[in-house]
Amino acid sequence: MERGTGELRSAGRAPAETRSAPSLPSATEPDRASDSASLSQALERWLHGTNEKTLGSLIDLFEEKSFAILFVLLLGVPALPLPTGGATHVFEVIAVLLAVQLVAGREEIWLPERWRKRELAGEKQERFLTALMKMIRRLERISKPRLRFAFNHRASNIVFGLLVIGGCVAAFLAPPFTGLDTLPALGVVLLSLGVLLEDFAVVIVAMIIGVAGVALEIFLGKAAVDAVGGLF
Repeated sequence: MERGTGELRSAGRAPAETRSAPSLPSATEPDRASDSASLSQALERWLHGTNEKTLGSLIDLFEEKSFAILFVLLLGVPALPLPTGGATHVFEVIAVLLAVQLVAGREEIWLPERWRKRELAGEKQERFLTALMKMIRRLERISKPRLRFAFNHRASNIVFGLLVIGGCVAAFLAPPFTGLDTLPALGVVLLSLGVLLEDFAVVIVAMIIGVAGVALEIFLGKAAVDAVGGLF
């Protein structure tokens, strides 16, 4: 009886001993920007990973959020408080073309294959991306999801695209070497980050900065026209 009881107990423990361990994610799965990873972490993995550092790989990483990340990259340079002399107009034109796609209802960015293969590697590009990640980390510390229902649907994408177009046009029309393109471009950058972080408070701040930039541009432009008119 004792031997039989022991065999029964041993048999009862067998299933627990043969229980398989939980499966782990495969290391070969492609990286994607997921909700569990912060924006800065996703960018850092992409920047320091073994994947190609191309515009196309960045679009594939962020998928439906790639519109916003490209707006940040394109308007990041004119958002710096430095006179660019109109050298960044090409970035603003590309951003407008992307925003038109967003307003038209596209969920994925279309770019010519040559543009998708454009390398973002290099000392200057990586230095810019590193500085961008530092700014994003600071924003992530104070940001949190607010009014998430206002993001990621057709109507919000149309409004987002139209605001980006407005900011880009304002930055484009700023007189060269005046630095007046800084605030409209900064408004677009913060707006895009607010969309990426799904923080409506950041969106409001971005809109205030953008409107202030447009108002300053109009005010100073009118003052300049009046001053020139007073000479004649």
